[in-house]
Amino acid sequence: MKLKKTLFVALGLAFAAGAAHAQLKVGITVSATGPAASLGIPERNTVELMPKEIAGQKVTYVVLDDASDTTSAVKNIRKLVSEDKVDVVLGSTTSPNSLGMIDVAAESQTPMIAWAASSRIVEPVDEKRRWVFKTPQNDSHMSTAIVSHMTSNNVKNVAFIGFADAYGEGWYEQFKSVAEARGIKIVANERFTRTDTSVTGQVLKMMAAKPDAMFIAGSGTPAALPQKTLKERGWSGKVYQTHGVANNDFLRVCGADCEGTLLPAGPVLVAEQLPDNNPVKASAMTYIKAYEAAHGKGSVSTFGAHAWDSGVMLQAAVPAALKKAQPGTAEFRAALRDALENMKEVPGAHGVFTMGPNDHLGLDQRARVMVQIQKGAWKLVQ
Repeated sequence: MKLKKTLFVALGLAFAAGAAHAQLKVGITVSATGPAASLGIPERNTVELMPKEIAGQKVTYVVLDDASDTTSAVKNIRKLVSEDKVDVVLGSTTSPNSLGMIDVAAESQTPMIAWAASSRIVEPVDEKRRWVFKTPQNDSHMSTAIVSHMTSNNVKNVAFIGFADAYGEGWYEQFKSVAEARGIKIVANERFTRTDTSVTGQVLKMMAAKPDAMFIAGSGTPAALPQKTLKERGWSGKVYQTHGVANNDFLRVCGADCEGTLLPAGPVLVAEQLPDNNPVKASAMTYIKAYEAAHGKGSVSTFGAHAWDSGVMLQAAVPAALKKAQPGTAEFRAALRDALENMKEVPGAHGVFTMGPNDHLGLDQRARVMVQIQKGAWKLVQ
């Protein structure tokens, strides 16, 4: 009788341990402080709204702040995969941080869904990047939207200024390729850092080139600096920014100096202005309602929506992975990677995701609109 009781206890403990082990663990590194904080804070806030259970599995989120620093982001992902034993990693906020994390994701064979824009994060899909996916639109998607608007508005030449990092370089490469193919000449090419306090020298060179338009490839509030400087120096022509500035903190910091600015953005930024037959409107409004219920009317940013879409992707992929293995195992991580790669027509806040072996973004032209800043608000360009 004593032996039988001991056996039941042992089986019970084993079942409990197995159940705990089967919980899905999601590791996150986000830039909640530092220069990219205006992007990272809404992403961190969005984590609180992400699913607590998927396909009967409790989901645990381990959230770390990398302070907008690449070295810290790499340390964070190493901790998440080696100590916390997570099944998947989400983040980070910026392209340099996310690019730095790729090696660790590949070495540990842990799926990673980045919240940063650079196409280099997922292209080409090689032995390392086969473990990496992302939710923000590629630079190439948005470059095409900008160039199309430029050509429709008689812009023949443009001056470029971008971050002196992977974000700025990636944008320059993509924009240059599309612009030159459409007959637009880049007459100036300048750089600045996210922590610079002056870009007067760069702006003067840009203005001296006498372009038809200025293009600023930055993200978050640091991208306001070149535009404010242009205004101070008397520039009154067209200014284009990237989708990296699509948050309310940028509007606050840039203020009246950014009136009339044009940029491509994910549909979630102007979801209420979209026609009802837009394929992204319903899924975008789902996120907006959830975020505003927690943080107030008008609090939504496109960056939080990138985080939300990673949760949407997990909801689509985890059930398929569970048919092959349980969380907490290498087999489950591999199955989850495969399930992410095989997602089809999954609607998110920014677009509709259809992945493939050579496409770890999965967004098409449904994931972009052109927007203009008018009276301190985002307005859909029809």
